[in-house]
Amino acid sequence: MIRAGLVGLGKMGMSHHAIFNAHPDIRLAAICDSSQYVLGILNKYTGVKCYDDYRRMIDEEGLDCVVVATPSRTHAEIVGYALARGLHVFCEKPFVLDPHEGEALVELARKAGLVTQVGYHYRFVGAFREGKKLLDAGVLGRIHHVRAEAYGPVVVRASGSTWRGSRSEGGGCLYDYASHAIDLVNYLVGPPTSVSGTVLNGLFSRDVEDEVYSTFHFSSGASGQLAVNWSDDSYRRMTTRISVWGTNGRINLDRQECQIYLREQGDAVPEPGAGWTVRYTTSLAEPVWFYLRGEEYSAQIDYFVQAVKERRTENVNSFESALATDRVVQMLLRDAESPRPEWSGPLTAQTERNRSGFVKSIKKMFSG
Repeated sequence: MIRAGLVGLGKMGMSHHAIFNAHPDIRLAAICDSSQYVLGILNKYTGVKCYDDYRRMIDEEGLDCVVVATPSRTHAEIVGYALARGLHVFCEKPFVLDPHEGEALVELARKAGLVTQVGYHYRFVGAFREGKKLLDAGVLGRIHHVRAEAYGPVVVRASGSTWRGSRSEGGGCLYDYASHAIDLVNYLVGPPTSVSGTVLNGLFSRDVEDEVYSTFHFSSGASGQLAVNWSDDSYRRMTTRISVWGTNGRINLDRQECQIYLREQGDAVPEPGAGWTVRYTTSLAEPVWFYLRGEEYSAQIDYFVQAVKERRTENVNSFESALATDRVVQMLLRDAESPRPEWSGPLTAQTERNRSGFVKSIKKMFSG
């Protein structure tokens, strides 16, 4: 039986508490949070041992692994402490705010042979996994464009802020929403090597952006677009879509389905054939022992548990893969903060000559 500890009892922490508590190979030995009210309720009704200091919990409980579900700003410190004491770690996304800290944590885990995972749960959605399999098989031919979108109704009016709406805590649409879309791009086609034209717009939030737009550039010559808005209440809940175009067609992916259009059936896999094919998540998802919010949440936890049992460090959602997402986030931040050229006048002398000639031709048309 694996002894686990949990740090952080917000929305995701409570979800992980329920899923870990129901797993047949896990004993949730202790929890840690800064809220005495939350700890008091859980201790009274569940009997689990409660701490308000994660260091004490890790040092005293003889844990095998720990789940970190705290605000992003605190991830590096808590994860580093757990790794230094030989614990396997599941950390909520985003991994860290500073990629340099992430590099040190990746190296620490690698040297210690520890299992690491970050909670990018979309990698466990059946439709996205099916898309990954088809793309790896080369059914689209040469990939030349990818579009990643995420929309939802998180901030739809000016109001008080949570840690997600605080720049210093690591919130904002970029870290909370766009990181999911970026991680899926990395998973499906690989990370971009550069970005351009990044826009971070605030609509209702005071300290962070509410929408993110950018252009991706890949080493293969392919291009990409990112469009994310967490202030869009035309959606009932978060909706994430990835579209990939290749020389032999396109694939559209979301939480519900995998749509495939092929110009020609390839030799790589026997199906799908030419034309449109739709595969639904309901037929692609593997059954889970416990369902909460979506089978992907339980699937990612079971994947982590099995990796810990096998001490399998090469994982689909390792710290190393999450670090690649953090690096793209940093590229977007730097690009958004870089000076933009002023376009107030003619771009070139030739442009001015063209404009002048156009005006003269218009005047001539209406003067005669």
